[in-house]
Parts: sequence; structure tokens; C-alpha cells
Amino acid sequence: MGFLGFLLLGLIAGAIAKMILPGKQGGGWFVTLILGVVGAFLGGWLGGMIFGRGLTEFFDLGTWALAIGGSIIVLLIYGLIAGRGSKTAA
Repeated sequence: MGFLGFLLLGLIAGAIAKMILPGKQGGGWFVTLILGVVGAFLGGWLGGMIFGRGLTEFFDLGTWALAIGGSIIVLLIYGLIAGRGSKTAA
């Protein structure tokens, strides 16, 4: 898979992960792209470690499942980190 294909995969996987997760996540399309690409890397790495399968082809269902799963994990971690700074002391 080429670089542009991987960016497109990350953008779409990040958007799907944002739709799956409940609540409102901050950030626009650029943050979605970054988190989606990081999530796709994470999903590919975990898929290689656990299942012996990584991100192979753009139109492969397993590739999409790993990328979306990784993006969900990254969005959950991002929500925990970003959520800490938004609380104000009373």
C-alpha cells in the first residue's frame, strides 16, 4: 500500500472510529487524520504481533478492521489525555 493510500486509510478509519465511540471527541479533520494514521500503525503492529497479519492491501477487510480497531484505541487514549486538561479546579 502506498503512502497516499495509507493516509486515506487513516483518515477514513479515524472518522469511522469517531462515529463508533460515544460522546464528542475534539479535533477537526486534521486531528482525525493524525489519530487515524497513528491508529492504523498501531492496528497493523498489533495485528502483526497477535494475529501474524498486518496492513496489506487497501481493499482488504482485515486491513480495515485492524486500522479501525487501532484508531479506536488511539482515540480512547487521546480522550483520556485531552480530558485531563479540560477540567477546571473549583
